[in-house]
Amino acid sequence: MEDRFQVGVISSTHGIAGEVKVYPTTDDPKRFKQLKSVLLDTGKELRELEVSGVKFFKQMVILKFRGYDKIEDILPYKGKSLYVTRENAVRLEKNEYFIADLIGMKVYEEDDSCLGELTDVLQTGANDVYVVKMENGKDVLIPAIRQCILDVDIEAGRMKVHLLEGLLE
Repeated sequence: MEDRFQVGVISSTHGIAGEVKVYPTTDDPKRFKQLKSVLLDTGKELRELEVSGVKFFKQMVILKFRGYDKIEDILPYKGKSLYVTRENAVRLEKNEYFIADLIGMKVYEEDDSCLGELTDVLQTGANDVYVVKMENGKDVLIPAIRQCILDVDIEAGRMKVHLLEGLLE
């Protein structure tokens, strides 16, 4: 289980006062308004940065960090990822899961035979679709709907599915 989740990537600086443009990798960019701090992956370490300002411009989030007041202070972090800890992540509703917790999960059919490993989650408009690499190397796409996803055990890293007719063809 992941202990931190990526919420954005610093794409560039914004102005000369140490602000950065962040490409959000979270479902809801407005959540940056509630964040008090983020973890910056410098490539060598994780550094906690206190968020002191949040603005929105087009699809980007503009962040200001306490103690970073000049463009030179923040420039080395262009292209670096921002994370939050599991404790600071959004609260999930029942039957909602973090994609990071699903990737790598073993997927089993109703008869407990191993179907394969969940390798990706496609986010469509209607519902997510789980990409499962089967034991034979082929991919099967399983809609993340109640009729197909019977059980998800994050702790055990296991999912039980019902394959609708035609999914394996």
